This record gives sequence, structure tokens and C-alpha cells, in this order.
Amino acid sequence: MTIILRLAWRNLWRHRRRTWLTVGSMVFSNILLVFMISLQLGSYRMMIDNSLGTFTGHLQIQAPGYNEDPKLRLTVPDAIEMAAGLRADLGLESVAVRGIGFALVSSEERTYGVRVVGTEPALEGGVSTLPGLVTQGRYFSDPYADEIVIGSTLARNLKVGLGAELTLIGSGKDGSFAAAVSTVVGIIDSGMADLDRGMAQIPLGTFQETFSMGSDASTIVIVTPDVTDLSIWKPRIESAIANSTGLVLLDWNQLQPGLKEAIQADMSSAWFMYGVLIILVAFSVLNTQLMSVMERTREFGTILALGLRPGRLTLLVMLESALMAVLGLLIGVTLGIILTAYYQKVGFAYPGMDQMASKFNLPDKMYPGMTFLSVLLGPSIVCLGCLLAAVYPALRLRRLEPFEAMRAV
Repeated sequence: MTIILRLAWRNLWRHRRRTWLTVGSMVFSNILLVFMISLQLGSYRMMIDNSLGTFTGHLQIQAPGYNEDPKLRLTVPDAIEMAAGLRADLGLESVAVRGIGFALVSSEERTYGVRVVGTEPALEGGVSTLPGLVTQGRYFSDPYADEIVIGSTLARNLKVGLGAELTLIGSGKDGSFAAAVSTVVGIIDSGMADLDRGMAQIPLGTFQETFSMGSDASTIVIVTPDVTDLSIWKPRIESAIANSTGLVLLDWNQLQPGLKEAIQADMSSAWFMYGVLIILVAFSVLNTQLMSVMERTREFGTILALGLRPGRLTLLVMLESALMAVLGLLIGVTLGIILTAYYQKVGFAYPGMDQMASKFNLPDKMYPGMTFLSVLLGPSIVCLGCLLAAVYPALRLRRLEPFEAMRAV
């Protein structure tokens, strides 16, 4: 085996230029795969954080059935007290209570149906980016103030601005008539049409009084330090609320199933392109090895005539391909890690990204998410593809006749 390995290594450098061109194609593809897969994972992380950070959060405590049918009567009892307990017991800072209802909002000229969200002014910023998207006026600070923050599209539809009074009319939890008059103190421009057109926020205390909620709320929103650590935090939170019968803890996959489906669809299309790249590299190896076998036909015929078994020649060709694949893997992964680590530190941005990010209150750079999987997954498939591509040239040797091979020109 040692002799065959030495022969395989020597044979690689009989045509240095051809070998380096083949290895170079593997190195380039491996660098590209390490960086692109890491960048893709980083963009998914940013997509998840931004989508969940707008309103949903990582986890929510709700009454059973509320996620499928958000009715006002499905509430979390003593929600503020429970949220305070979670913050104290688990050390989670980003825990906030929300009340969610539906009402008609009227200005002097127009009336629209909107979703009214009651928030804790001091804590909502920890679970949502909406307080930071107030482009006119301010976010409220008093939990019992008669104030309202609306989206820019809703403000335009209602033909109101800062300081205007809006009348809210709806139904309370107990079926009573819910009504309130609130002053517009802030206008949000999130860039998302549904939010800007169909949602208004009022202080939680005002919401509970208006909709006869008492100390109840619709949901408790939780944002963990890292969205990838939900497998750690979810059991701890479930254990903390175990005594509160009739409540469920939902993660973001259950709250926003469409987000996971969008990521899977994007990943499928990306892997189609990666597959094309891998196939091209594999055909490059196939071409190199096929040329190598054909130009050494007389040499192989002579060796076979001297008594070497065809299986040993097959092993020799496969080892040559394996050595090239390993060489391309080591160099490509090393350079890919260096490139990815650089952009992981300084960030990656394309022209115009900073302007779009500032408009939507998003990070102005993407940071690759380099993991063991992102580093080795693509290059490992390239290595395997190269080995499979060498199977055909190697199998040709098993059908080689020594006499005919020695007569080959």
C-alpha cells in the first residue's frame, strides 16, 4: 500500500500544470462554498432576528388555541406578574406583556378597522424594534396614558398627524362596549405595509381598562439572548410556567411557520447552484484522470504483462484522485476559513445595503455564520464528487488487455 501511495503521489506531478489546474478548480470551489454557505447561514440568522424582532419574538406564552384563533377571551391570567417572575427567576431581561384586540379607529374624517396592541412602554423595546421605528413624535412612556402610536399608512388613511385625537370603539373581554379617546403621539414607518396600515399601539394599562381585561393579557413575548439556544431556554421556561395550568409556550417555528418555509425554499435554490458548481469540478477531475489513464495505456499494459493485478492499477488511479481531492480540500478549506473569518469580523455589505438597512432599522452589514457544518459540508461533497468522478477511468483499467495496451500509440 505504501508503494502504491508513493507511486500515486509521484504520478500527480508528472504533469504539474494539469494537476495544479485541477486542484485549483477544487480550491476555488471550496473557498466559494465555505464562504457562501457561511454567508447564507448568517443571512438566515439576520432574517430570523429581523423578522422575529419586529413583533413576534422568539417565544410566546399564550392560552391554548390563541395562535390559531386570536380571540380576546383567550388570555394569560396575571400576565404582568408572571413576566416579572420569568425575568427574576431565569435572568431573562427581554420579556414583555401584550394585549391584542380589534377595534374601529375613527378620526374626524374617516374610520378604519385595526388591530390594537397594548404594550408595556418600558419593556416593549426589548422584544420589538417598532418603538425604534417612530419617525414622527415619540413612543409613549406612561402605561396608563391616553396616547396612541399608529403606522404611517394608517395616519395617511385617517388624514391625521401628531396631536390628533382618535376614537377607539370595540368589544371588551366580557362582551362589554369598549371605547377610548387617545391622542396620536407617534407615527411608525416600518416599511411593512400590513403593520403600517393595520396596527395601532396603546399603553398596556389603558388597553386593559378599555377592553375590560383586568390583570390579564393576550400574550407574553420572550426574546432569548440567542435564537439558536431555544432548545435550552424552552424547557426552562416550560418548567417555570408548569404551575400555570392551561397555558402553552410556542416557539418562532410555530408562530411564523412561513419564515421557516421561506428559508428552506431559498436553501433549496442555493444548493441547486452549489450542485452545478460541484458537478463542473467533478467533470474537471474526470477529464484529468481520463487523460492520465489514456496517455499511460502502454505503461499500464506493460505493468499488467509483468503480472500486476488490474485491481492494483484501479487502486492507484483512485489514490491519485483522492490525493488531489484531499489537497484541494485542505487548501480550499484553509483559505475559505481565512476569508470567512475576515468578513465575520468586518461584515459584508453590497452597494445600497446601508441605505435600505437604515430605512427598516436593520443592521447595515451581514456577518457570515461560520460553523463546523458550513466549513466542511460543501468541501466534503466536492471531495466525494471528485472520488466518484475517478471511478470510470479507474474501471477502464480492469478491462485493459496487456497485449492490446502495449500496441497502443
